[in-house]
Amino acid sequence: MTTSAGFSPLTRVPLSEAELPELDQSIPPWPGEQVTAGGVTLHVRRTPGPREITAVYVHGLGGSATNWTDLAAQLSGHAGGIAIDLPGFGRSEPVRGYTFSLDAHAETLERFLRGLNLGPVHLFGNSMGGAISMLYAAKHPDQVRSLTLISPAVPDLRPSLRRLSDPRLPLLFLPVVGPRVRRALATMPPRERAMQLIRLCFADPSQIPESRLAEAEEEATERAAMKWAGLALTMSAAGLFRAWLVPRARSLWAIAPRLTMPTLVVWGTEDRLVTVRKAPRLARMLPRARLLVLPRTGHVAQMERPVTVARAVLGMWEQGDSW
Repeated sequence: MTTSAGFSPLTRVPLSEAELPELDQSIPPWPGEQVTAGGVTLHVRRTPGPREITAVYVHGLGGSATNWTDLAAQLSGHAGGIAIDLPGFGRSEPVRGYTFSLDAHAETLERFLRGLNLGPVHLFGNSMGGAISMLYAAKHPDQVRSLTLISPAVPDLRPSLRRLSDPRLPLLFLPVVGPRVRRALATMPPRERAMQLIRLCFADPSQIPESRLAEAEEEATERAAMKWAGLALTMSAAGLFRAWLVPRARSLWAIAPRLTMPTLVVWGTEDRLVTVRKAPRLARMLPRARLLVLPRTGHVAQMERPVTVARAVLGMWEQGDSW
């Protein structure tokens, strides 16, 4: 199937031939609102679609619900969509004392979705959102129809500054230098802050339309004014790293074999954050998974290759129990 860099698919990934809307990356983010459910208040963006089928989209570290605009549009004829802003990200303000651990994010997702009473959903997770989705699916398998993991943040302990949007980020945790670094980063122009993240996550930033760059800059400006945004990013990153360092019996690798729902694993060959070399191992450990490795693609395939990802997702949905 669509693979490169020496990778071959574990099982052929069928691409659906269903009619999809023409890709239009000038469309704005889907309308957002604050929703309270299960005692949790989150900002969500809803995509219109059949009410009996719901896709739930969970973003990664430093991301937001807007990361799913184009993929949700491609799937809107087949499922209604709910893209959430995790606590501390997008426009979801965290409650006092929130820990930002992977378990805390997964528990928040569970309470929120249970409160919405959606029934089993098609769950999507990118990067940290992929790890959160794995935790949620392992604890609540009856609530997940299918699972799509896009460059999920499974343990990857390679030491490399290439994985940082800014090489000064490790200094944030130092007692004396940290505050000065935080102040310096806070004065960075929003456009440059957005471009740092884009250069880290996209294989070829030059392919991003100006409309999406403008949205990223606007979002960076908005987040700079939120007093809790920096803390949420730093603590969520620390929570993710702590999850990578737990004993193997409690790691994401141990959780994977318990995920028995149909699962599509998507990875880009140019992923700088979580190496594509982890992809075959994860797909083999998941009982009903197929692997799609995309060339010339980075960490956010749903943004870089929304049509291909949508066709692979629909292929999984169409195959159902035979997946």
